[in-house]
Amino acid sequence: MLRDKLQWYKSAVQLRGSVVPAVLPRAIFCGVIGVIVSAMHHHGLAVSLPFLGSFIPNIVLGLLLVFRTNTAYERFWEGRKIWGIITNTTRNLARQIWVSVEEKEPQDREGKIATLRLLVAFAIATKLHLRSEPVSQQLEGLIHPEQYHKLKGMNNPPLEVAFWISDYLQYQYERNCLNIYQLTALQTLINELVDCLGGCERILKTPIPLAYAIHLKQLLLIYCLSLPWQMVENFGWFTGLVVVIISFTLLGIEEIGVEIENPFGYDTNDLPLDTICANMRRNIEDLISLAPSVRNGQNNQKLSPQSIANRRLEDNAKL
Repeated sequence: MLRDKLQWYKSAVQLRGSVVPAVLPRAIFCGVIGVIVSAMHHHGLAVSLPFLGSFIPNIVLGLLLVFRTNTAYERFWEGRKIWGIITNTTRNLARQIWVSVEEKEPQDREGKIATLRLLVAFAIATKLHLRSEPVSQQLEGLIHPEQYHKLKGMNNPPLEVAFWISDYLQYQYERNCLNIYQLTALQTLINELVDCLGGCERILKTPIPLAYAIHLKQLLLIYCLSLPWQMVENFGWFTGLVVVIISFTLLGIEEIGVEIENPFGYDTNDLPLDTICANMRRNIEDLISLAPSVRNGQNNQKLSPQSIANRRLEDNAKL
């Protein structure tokens, strides 16, 4: 309980990941205007204009801020859900490929391993694509050097990786290592991955309308700069401090929306795509360390459940 309380206070004063560095200079600027207005009022100038309080109704500004923040958070949350689907679909696809694709020749195991690593390559290529970064060394250990060089010239690398996975499955079907039902199920999962790629691209390439963002900033600026003229009669020399607090609150809410509307970057408040991809890679490597389903391809003899269990234990021990 004490630790939770201390964590609460630590979060309250934490600067990393907050909007304080971006918002505080703007709020201080509005406070300086408040100090100037206070000085003018102190010297007897008629600067008190309380009617400005109805110039921009609070409810209008509040609704605009709420809509701005909610819209940005919807984009952030949708991006997180899409990456959750990518993770789960990759796990399901890897498990089914590892278990379902029959190994008729010794080199078939290497082909399956390469395909499973292509699934991780798809996730990493998607991450790089969303960040508008070129194909990097993060992919070198996951794909063949020839494929790596080919990806460098592609406009949409993750789509090419998805094509390679789909092509592998089609080839295994033609070799009778998969039946039509297995192929259909696996291709459906690949389609889900491509749909997720499209969903992320939609979030990335559909920003908040520029006119709306500009109009909200203009209203905020006018409102914050009008505060000193409204409050100087009641607060006197404290006007600047009160203006800083109110401006910091309103500008901070607007800046949070700006921070989270594109969740695929490197900012502290963006999605941890590097961690998600690293976890996905560990999951795939763990799966590769397990023995796939037992088949007696030489004489098609059916094995009893106990025999299958024993064979699995022996294979895993060898690995």
